[in-house]
Amino acid sequence: MEYRVFEDMILVRLDKGDEIAKSLMEVAKREGLNLASVSGIGATDDFEVGVFDLDRSDYKRFRFGGNHEIVSLAGNVTTKDGAPYIHLHITCAGEGGKIVGGHLFEAKISLTAEIFLQKGAGAADRLRDETLGINKIRFE
Repeated sequence: MEYRVFEDMILVRLDKGDEIAKSLMEVAKREGLNLASVSGIGATDDFEVGVFDLDRSDYKRFRFGGNHEIVSLAGNVTTKDGAPYIHLHITCAGEGGKIVGGHLFEAKISLTAEIFLQKGAGAADRLRDETLGINKIRFE
């Protein structure tokens, strides 16, 4: 992984074997990010996504392998309990253009990824909503 900081943007390049969420968490911690939007593209051959099951208040997880283009990586950086919190969704195209995606748990880069972190002024914090089973952005 390599990255460069510009005025209000951080450009991250991930390389073969880098894991997306862990890499972005490392950047967020190093740079003290409290608020940012995330967008990116790239390639992966090993990733796990989830779809939230409302009845169970938990994610149903799905793991995929094989060559996939990252059509869209979208999400945000906020904070929870005083530390950066990464929330990502991913859409990938595989063999024959079949699209899969969801909430991103893990994705290892197979070739490269180009990810932009657009820094925001201020901060946004999250609080656990036990009724729903998620960490919601809170407004004070």
